[in-house]
Amino acid sequence: MTTKPVAPSADAAVEKFPDFPPRDDMNNPVYLYDPAHPSALRRHLGSPDTTLVLGETPVGWRPSQVSGILIPDLLVAFNIDRAAIIAQDGYAIEERGKPPDFVLEVASKTTARNDDTGKRTGYANYGIPEYWRFDPTGGRYHQTGLAGDQLSNGTYQPIPIERLDDHRYRGYSAILNLYVCWEHSQLRWLDPATNTYLRTYDDAEDDRLAAESRIRQLEAEIQRLRNP
Repeated sequence: MTTKPVAPSADAAVEKFPDFPPRDDMNNPVYLYDPAHPSALRRHLGSPDTTLVLGETPVGWRPSQVSGILIPDLLVAFNIDRAAIIAQDGYAIEERGKPPDFVLEVASKTTARNDDTGKRTGYANYGIPEYWRFDPTGGRYHQTGLAGDQLSNGTYQPIPIERLDDHRYRGYSAILNLYVCWEHSQLRWLDPATNTYLRTYDDAEDDRLAAESRIRQLEAEIQRLRNP
């Protein structure tokens, strides 16, 4: 039997991560939050009590760590106490007993160099199995529009990227069992089991509006048949 994690009491003495200044660019809101990618991943991956999908979550060995804390733009972790991480305002690897499973960085003019150098080394040192980088410009900030690394014997090895055409390429995340896709400067997630994309907010809204339109058409047809 699986026991549901209990959220720490608000009065409990929880060691928290320090506050960090927010990013000063719009890339995360535009390419991660506005399309609702964290929500789409969370719904797809399931197990909401033990699966964490969050943006801009500090990661370190412990909250009191003086230096070296990293803040990925997107983090996924399985089989963890989600409530405890939220209560600490960060992911303490020593307390969780494992590192996050997946992290992704969205390139910007001010962060790109560190994404390819310092963060790549730092995430490897933390033992994070997969590290992905997404550059909406197609390679102006990062070396390429999409890159992924898989940890092997403590070192990141590149994940193959499949180029479909000039505007679409993708790489397979074994951790998520999804394709991470760069498509027309947008981030997408493709489920290989169904060959369908995880739904963005706009996708879901389009579906809702189409369903409402079909209902109105059916109602109009029913009225026509009742009143010939």
